[in-house]
Amino acid sequence: MILSIAEIWQGITGQQLDDPRAAEFGFEDAVVDSRLAKEDTLFIALRGEKDDGHNYVGHAFEHGASAAIIDTVVDGVPLIVDTTQRPLTPPPDLFTPPVCLLVEDTLKALQDVAAHHRRQFDVRVIGITGSIGKTTTKEAIHSMLSKSFPTLKSEENLNNEIGLPLTLLGLDETHAKVVLELGMYALGEIAELAAMALPQVGVVTNVTQSHMERLGTLDRIAQAKGELVQALPPEGTAILNGDDPRVKAMSGMTQAQVFYYGLSPHCHLRATHIESRGLDGVRFRMHYGLETLHVKIPLLGRHSVHTALAAAAVGVTEGQPWGQIVAGLRDVAVQLRLIATPGIRGSTIIDDSYNASPTSSLAALNLLAELEGRKIAVLGDMLELGSFEEEGHRKVGRRVVAVVDKLVTVGALGAMIGWEAIAIGMPKSDVLFAENNQQAIEVLQDLVAPGDLILVKGSRGMQMEEIVAEVGEK
Repeated sequence: MILSIAEIWQGITGQQLDDPRAAEFGFEDAVVDSRLAKEDTLFIALRGEKDDGHNYVGHAFEHGASAAIIDTVVDGVPLIVDTTQRPLTPPPDLFTPPVCLLVEDTLKALQDVAAHHRRQFDVRVIGITGSIGKTTTKEAIHSMLSKSFPTLKSEENLNNEIGLPLTLLGLDETHAKVVLELGMYALGEIAELAAMALPQVGVVTNVTQSHMERLGTLDRIAQAKGELVQALPPEGTAILNGDDPRVKAMSGMTQAQVFYYGLSPHCHLRATHIESRGLDGVRFRMHYGLETLHVKIPLLGRHSVHTALAAAAVGVTEGQPWGQIVAGLRDVAVQLRLIATPGIRGSTIIDDSYNASPTSSLAALNLLAELEGRKIAVLGDMLELGSFEEEGHRKVGRRVVAVVDKLVTVGALGAMIGWEAIAIGMPKSDVLFAENNQQAIEVLQDLVAPGDLILVKGSRGMQMEEIVAEVGEK
């Protein structure tokens, strides 16, 4: 049991349940998707843009859920306990599942319960934010810390106001560390997530144009990301990318101790002698004080050194032995985003389809430039760039000319990359424009030859993993 009815009641109402039966009514999991419900599950009925979880309360109970949190009366359920009434007295049948707890707002209730649950444990919470690289950095940190400590992490990219509290509800007495990714859409959101998670360590990877559409300027993006280090306690540690001026400046926003990582000489933990070995990963020397370590990691591209340094910085500040730090970084499981897979006709696909920004696209093209073979780049729209939209796509187009042999663009914004490449001097016959993924697939099925290297990259909304699936080796 990870969560008791007494915890849920106190998290929602602020009142303790003293009834001894409360300790016997607990939950093994908390879900917001009724299809994931099973025996001893708590279901939270959230309202989404496209659907309402209240329509699926009965479905969750059919699958074994023993309680649900609702903010609208649902027909056909055996018991609804209104927690908004005052004075509030728990009814005798509260401990007889299935039961619905009626609250004012189910999302707030989820967050309140998660915050209360978090405060029951003496654990070290490491929060990670940044414009790009959050998830890969989280995976690297988890891989490393897990060598020494029982460590919980947020799965996939569950980094928002729903995913983070669900992760916290998985916390139990076996965990010593928690590694959480903190995402945001607006100012104030990271502060709200940090108030739930109470991180003692905050890692900020970078500030780029990835959220320009939402926040307008790089300074406002930095302000939003800086909410993580502002939330740290005085005895905490802010781990900052010392090569990014806006991240480095966050040292003035925190009362915690500051630890810089990067390539610059002033960084506490830094890398030199970086050697990208293409699809075999990266080698470099890592320096900390008087110590120098020779490290090889399976992550692809020179830019992944910053990921490794951020993870190692957490290990150093958490007192982890160097042997465990290096062993964690060598774990191939941390390779998450940029993956090399076999493609049709003996080609190789560099699958970086998860997301895209100008910075990450340039990094992927730099990796492609280091490899031997005919190079094909399949580049789609980069979304949420705001005022930087046109310049961001054109900037990538200028780099394309020096790297690739054939360019396939996907979408209206992706076409800007192609037209800029042509304007810079790339032969028009080497640039192929596709309106959607299916057209790109058809182009590649005719174009790909043995030995080709195919980079696939675009924003999450473009769903370019469809291209990887169809052009991959069958």
